[in-house]
Amino acid sequence: MCTPSLNTATFRQTAQKCLYICIVLTSWPLQSNPVYDHRIDVQVRYDNRSNRDDRVQYRVRYYPQITFSDKWSLNSFIVTGDDFASSHNTFGESDSQEFAVRRLYLRRTLQQGKVELGVIPTYKGRVSATGLSKDGWIQGLRYVTSVRPGHQLEFVAGSLNDTDPNRALSLRDSSDYFELEYSASLTKQHAVEFGIERITAGNYARAEWRYSSSDTQTWNFEYVRRLDDAQNKVVVGTETELAINGYNLDIYAYYAYVSEEFGFRAELTEDYLGTGHGGSLAISGDIGLADLDWFSRIDVVDSTKRLLVGLKRKF
Repeated sequence: MCTPSLNTATFRQTAQKCLYICIVLTSWPLQSNPVYDHRIDVQVRYDNRSNRDDRVQYRVRYYPQITFSDKWSLNSFIVTGDDFASSHNTFGESDSQEFAVRRLYLRRTLQQGKVELGVIPTYKGRVSATGLSKDGWIQGLRYVTSVRPGHQLEFVAGSLNDTDPNRALSLRDSSDYFELEYSASLTKQHAVEFGIERITAGNYARAEWRYSSSDTQTWNFEYVRRLDDAQNKVVVGTETELAINGYNLDIYAYYAYVSEEFGFRAELTEDYLGTGHGGSLAISGDIGLADLDWFSRIDVVDSTKRLLVGLKRKF
């Protein structure tokens, strides 16, 4: 028996893929002088959590890039970790030694924005506290354009129905991710973002307000509402640079609340611990040796407590 709805969906997905390929082929520069570049950052940390055994973990992030012209580049992201929101491997655990390609995409820089096509990042620039993990990925298309100075419109469409890093580049047959976001720098001190999202089976509306009270301190208020199930996520935080006897510290602290039935979106944020009331305090600074930085963080979510301390370095 025929199933027209399935055939229609398959045709639509095939047509979308063909359209993307045509856009790339017709826009590719006729002359190019490829230039390879990369960034690496490495981290080692001790993880003490109240609901599991202590762990010593490491993370390696590798960002290779091939630039073809001032408009076109091919970008990738390869990182440790075994889950969408987890990028750390654990020393001494044979089943925790992952290193996978999580992103591979073309970027076309436009006069007023950019287009990204392929397995793309979860963010267009800065990562918000309520945003998806910066180590994650989306299979699809991102279009960012400036509607006026300091004001941007972003559109993302694609797939996010598999969170296994080893399958990040395996093409999906469904489209279950949609995002439309408007961001604006209203003044030197005030910036806002408003967005709507469709993530797997949930519909969300998101708002963020950032206030720079000084050159060294910023406050943020973020609110996400699940529209189809009346659930909420709220984050209130501050980040500041503090100098003590000439030694600089970076400090970030926040309070967060996540409704119990908020949905799959909550688990896709960085180092997810659980739902309910929670807070975090993170402090980091420069060791002054071999470009190493130290960091420490305390997280509390309801009855779960965690302490992280470690070292990190960028190359």
